[in-house]
Amino acid sequence: MTKDEMKARTKQYSLRVIKAVQSLPEDRVARVLGSQLLRSGTSVGANYRAACRAKSAADFVNKLKIVEEEGDEALFWMELLVESGITTRQKLDELMKEGDELVAIVVSALKTTRQTQHA
Repeated sequence: MTKDEMKARTKQYSLRVIKAVQSLPEDRVARVLGSQLLRSGTSVGANYRAACRAKSAADFVNKLKIVEEEGDEALFWMELLVESGITTRQKLDELMKEGDELVAIVVSALKTTRQTQHA
């Protein structure tokens, strides 16, 4: 996957997170968890773009680590939304799968980048 393809994919993920948060019920807990999901989920795309503008390999690795952390955090908030009964697994299932895939891609890229640095 090219950097441009990954940029587009993380942007689409961010847009899907926005729609998911907009569909949550209007209660206090859903608002708080939704805000956390919105912040971390949209951060995936923003931080990936920042990684693409990294000044060095070390900077790239550091920025990709942020993408990994934010992606994992977004998954956590989605799990809480489902497990608390605020929304159903069915409603978030595809988004959670995409989040898992994006985190896996980033972890793989980090591993490859680290191996290349040490070679």
